[in-house]
Amino acid sequence: MWDAIWTGGRLATMAGAAPYGAVEDGAIAVEGGRIAWVGPAAELPGRPDDLARERHDLGGRWVTPGLVDCHTHLVYGGDRAREFELRLEGASYEEIARAGGGIVSTVAATRTAEETTLFASARRRLSALLAEGVTTVEIKSGYGLDLETELKQLRVARRLGEALPVTVRTTFLGAHAAPPEYAGRADDYVEAVAAMMPEIADSGLADAVDAFCETIAFSLEQTAQVFEAAVENGLPVKLHADQLSDLGGAALAARFAALSADHLEYTNEDGIAAMAAAGTVAVLLPGAFYFLRETKVPPVDGLRAAGVPIALATDSNPGSAPLTSLLTVLNMACTLFRMTPEEALAGVTKNGARALGLAASHGTLEAGKAADFAIWEIERPAELAYRIGFNPLSGVVKAGRRL
Repeated sequence: MWDAIWTGGRLATMAGAAPYGAVEDGAIAVEGGRIAWVGPAAELPGRPDDLARERHDLGGRWVTPGLVDCHTHLVYGGDRAREFELRLEGASYEEIARAGGGIVSTVAATRTAEETTLFASARRRLSALLAEGVTTVEIKSGYGLDLETELKQLRVARRLGEALPVTVRTTFLGAHAAPPEYAGRADDYVEAVAAMMPEIADSGLADAVDAFCETIAFSLEQTAQVFEAAVENGLPVKLHADQLSDLGGAALAARFAALSADHLEYTNEDGIAAMAAAGTVAVLLPGAFYFLRETKVPPVDGLRAAGVPIALATDSNPGSAPLTSLLTVLNMACTLFRMTPEEALAGVTKNGARALGLAASHGTLEAGKAADFAIWEIERPAELAYRIGFNPLSGVVKAGRRL
């Protein structure tokens, strides 16, 4: 017998040819924390009560895969509300960064924060995401910019995955910015980050390596040096690419077979073609686009035409996206980037999982995958993107267990 079976639901499996992979009057069976069977209830191999030790009635509710937030910076100290004021007074993101604000100001707060303090503040932010059906999240470091603090951030991220019912994937973002002690010596700092890579890999605290390739951060050549060190140490890469200018970051990410290239507002056709050939996922971050009042929309049409998978994420961070609502991101993606509600939901399920290297185990309701799913009080899946400030979550199942 299966451990449990859920019947009476309408399933947005996000797999198959039908819109949303929809199955009316569907059933999901769970065994050992994984989906053992999913499909129309009429095709079950027997009476539900005879097939599982527990039976749950979904009461006609919609079920989606557990949501995936594949790009966040949840662990940090302090806040940057003052910079929000400065931008409204006319200062640009780049001007603030060059004046010692931005990432560097958060670095100072994070370096001095106790690990317990970082854990407590990040837990509150992560709990807000879980309350909207998120079951998998990526958490980056990048606010230490020295080995000790970067490892501290990664330890906190791992602890969050142990303390809360969520799958956490961690990313080492040492190449986020040059710290104050390396002012004017970006090349030296890149060498220092590359030298950190063996210890980062040996610690087991990082699942991937990221970098910020931009005019206010690191060049293509410097980013390539970081990526070469990552690959040498067996770590996959991803990239903050082409957010503020077209440096060719998307093509560089593709060259290293990156899991994802993120932001992409200024990505050109060559970059899109390279991503398509490499299987690199495009992660769009409408929260940062909105918060920074950007006007250059990512090339969604080009990504679609090339068949590049498009994921969405909160980019939750203290400076450019102080956002802890993935449902709001769905609406932003539709209204700001003209994505469809189905594309948006795919962006936080199957494509979000793919951006984390988890396509084989997460992101769709299919047999063999993790039994992570969200239950919604809605009439149709488009409601998840249609409403703002509305949370219709009815329940969450994580690894087969109803929370």
